[in-house]
Amino acid sequence: MAKVYFRYAAMNAGKSTQLLQVRHNYHERHQRTLLLKPHLDNRDGEDIIKPRIGGLVAKVDALIYPETNLCTLVEDDRRTKGKLDCVLVDEAQFLTPGQVRQLCEVADFQNVPVMCYGLRGDFRAELFAGSAALMALADDIEELKTICWCGKKATINARVLDGHVLREGPQLLIGGNETYTALCRKHWLLDAPLPTST
Repeated sequence: MAKVYFRYAAMNAGKSTQLLQVRHNYHERHQRTLLLKPHLDNRDGEDIIKPRIGGLVAKVDALIYPETNLCTLVEDDRRTKGKLDCVLVDEAQFLTPGQVRQLCEVADFQNVPVMCYGLRGDFRAELFAGSAALMALADDIEELKTICWCGKKATINARVLDGHVLREGPQLLIGGNETYTALCRKHWLLDAPLPTST
């Protein structure tokens, strides 16, 4: 029986790198994957997955829009291209709760495993809607670890401006290391400037 997997972490934990490694492993065994990501993540191009570590780049098979029905997308893909061995979703925090339920239907009724990678919470330490649905519905949940500048486990994606942590603003602001940094809870809570890199 296929399962829905959710691999979450703060930024810079290697989520996209791991996703592309899983995809490579399937392809090496002559198995087919469907690589998806929400259209909102356009840092490196709307249809590109490019981990921060560098060296890896992949073009997605399809973009997910708020109105995309993922059951239909997977059914259409299987009808036109044949057997599908795994659905891989990057930036899964941007899925709607309805799309998470559709991915559960893909696993349960189409018997195709679904592996989702994404952030758990936003810069205010609040769950993204897609992540909350995955935390509630996924069969297998795993935290990937990264560290704060102090060496402790980072759990929060802090939005920063001029070296200071921001706690207000719109939930959605696409950005990379110039906009966000992974912090432990203590350093997210402190109202002090962040250290500069040397």
